[in-house]
Amino acid sequence: MIDVLFVSSKTFPMSAVADTVRKLGAEGARAVYGGSVSDSWMEEVTEGAGFADTHQLPRKDGRAAVGLPRGEQVWLRCRSDSWLRSHARKAHVLVALDDGAVYTVWQLAQRNRTAKAVYGFAPALNAVRDLVRQGGPKRHGAFLPPASLALRDFGRALKRLPESTERVLTPRPLMRRNVGGKLWRIPLRAPGLSDKFRARIARRVAESMYWAGKPSGGAYALGLAASKMSDLAVKAKLLDDVMRQEFKRGVTSPHTNQAVQALLELADRQYAAGELDEAAVNLNRALVVGFHRVTHIDQLSSPLAADPRKFVKRFHRSAALQAVQAPQGRERPAAPAPTGRPLRLLVTTSANDNFLHHILDRYRAHPGVEVRYLDLAAQNSLKRITGSDWRIIQTKLGGDDEYAEAVEALMRPHLDWADTVFVDWCAGPVAMLSTIDPGDTRMVVRLHSYEALTRWPQMVDFSRVDDLVFVAEHVQDLTVAQTPHLRGAHAPRMHVLHNAMKLSGFAREKTPDARFNIGLVGVSQVAKDPLWAVEVLRALRAQDDRYRLVLVGGDMDRRASRATKKYRDRMEKELAPLVASGEVVRTGPTDDVEGELTDIGFILSSSVREGSHNGLMEGAASGAVPVVRDWPFYAGKPHSARTLYPEGWVVDSPEAAARRILQVNATEESWQQDAKLASEHALSTWDWAVVHADFDRLFLGDRA
Repeated sequence: MIDVLFVSSKTFPMSAVADTVRKLGAEGARAVYGGSVSDSWMEEVTEGAGFADTHQLPRKDGRAAVGLPRGEQVWLRCRSDSWLRSHARKAHVLVALDDGAVYTVWQLAQRNRTAKAVYGFAPALNAVRDLVRQGGPKRHGAFLPPASLALRDFGRALKRLPESTERVLTPRPLMRRNVGGKLWRIPLRAPGLSDKFRARIARRVAESMYWAGKPSGGAYALGLAASKMSDLAVKAKLLDDVMRQEFKRGVTSPHTNQAVQALLELADRQYAAGELDEAAVNLNRALVVGFHRVTHIDQLSSPLAADPRKFVKRFHRSAALQAVQAPQGRERPAAPAPTGRPLRLLVTTSANDNFLHHILDRYRAHPGVEVRYLDLAAQNSLKRITGSDWRIIQTKLGGDDEYAEAVEALMRPHLDWADTVFVDWCAGPVAMLSTIDPGDTRMVVRLHSYEALTRWPQMVDFSRVDDLVFVAEHVQDLTVAQTPHLRGAHAPRMHVLHNAMKLSGFAREKTPDARFNIGLVGVSQVAKDPLWAVEVLRALRAQDDRYRLVLVGGDMDRRASRATKKYRDRMEKELAPLVASGEVVRTGPTDDVEGELTDIGFILSSSVREGSHNGLMEGAASGAVPVVRDWPFYAGKPHSARTLYPEGWVVDSPEAAARRILQVNATEESWQQDAKLASEHALSTWDWAVVHADFDRLFLGDRA
């Protein structure tokens, strides 16, 4: 049997192909068709042309082969298609039916060296008849371009135009072989090449390495080329491209420091030259790369948390960032709270009001307060200016008066109405608001744990903030250590206030078996590190197989980042057999955490970092005995989990956690006593009935 593969990127006369397929069948050939065509046309071909098999080839390429000839674009779309590769490997005749398919057929012929490659219906029929006259087709060889051909073409290509060099370097099969890995290093390291030429080769090589399933090789190619660059702008762009790809993969890149340094140097050079728009873009990129969530939020460690002053030192040497951080102050101080009318309190956030409900409820009902609530994400105009991070920088550099004017126009009515503005989350909205003078309106900002690991504190003019509220002392320490303008004369007043939580409803009677159930409330982030809790369970069950781990809440969103996806995939693999055996119970999302906690006798905090861990506090209030990991981001520092929680709650390892649980649970009476003490501490320390007095003093002062 002679196998014939037809390929097209366009439609063709149905009668002609049907006639050709019929004649090929009469010669003993089997014809199949792959087309990068519309679905409707593929249906017509499948029903009316008589092919033994048909297949829809990809029609769109998300990798954007912009500027390449149409034939190469078709090849880049289809080169990874398994159906096409399988049939090309065993084909005796390869047929292009239009000019857009010629390059694809040529590439396939370089891999299947025994096949005849032709263009058109008649040549296809003639090729089959020739094979019949020769006694049949030859035995197939390897489906790869010979290394000798690639090396010979490479040697010639270096003497030709850049486009030729790039094409020789890019075949995916070649990149999968050691010879390909050695081959592409030559032009990237070669002396005497222009930066533009070297960058062009590097990008083409990196693109091919990514397609070949070697992303680290693609990143290395760009990084290697960047290290040879004298043009700072080209170097910074290459390294920024590296970081974009690495962050998509969810990895902490070894090129991060190089990229940050190049972007900062470029921003400083542009700032000194008065190129403020360009400086703002590159400074923003330096901050985005340096403080990216893949490095600090979606990992189990962070260089920023490990040594904040060292981490930010290179940023603070930047003249452009120094200009952004220069305190602008305000023309007049905030006015004192009014005495003849209620305090006008504007509460604002952007899309996340998770920690505001009890605060809003209290002050809406308070006779001495008039409340307005503003969600900046609910209005398109406000949402746009809040999300324009590089324009915030551009404004602070002095290059975008229009942005500040837009902020002024949109926010001034709210600022003029309010006596006090309370902004929850020290992120984009605070940076945006600090581009304008608030007048005599008092500005109060609350910073949770998350923002301390982002670039936002570096972009806020804190001389325009009156009060900065932290949820815990260790979060305050981390933020102040990395933010010099929180240590100077223009720093705002700083407070530590617990989150607003109503805990009294959690104190319910436990089920009989609760003391053998270990609970973890909230597993939706990598920082929660539920696999640490699994280690606690294993240590417990080695002593007593009555213990179970109960995971309460929704799962991590794989779409959050590739790093999150990697952690969750590993977690699912470890949890699957434990769930099947009943050792782990997953409740999923719930609106009744209080009810779920009635079946939990011990509450874990397995996190690597937390602000205050509300889930643990709720568990403690319910009468579950707390067992807290000494959060690694803060362990050993002046303030940490050990200073936030009572002595004895915090442990160093899964084994120590298991020992605490076994000791407390030696008898039911012992467990009940510890559970009672935990509940009393939680209700007397963190319940809104206690904490609201701190917020009254913050907002109302002597009037509280």
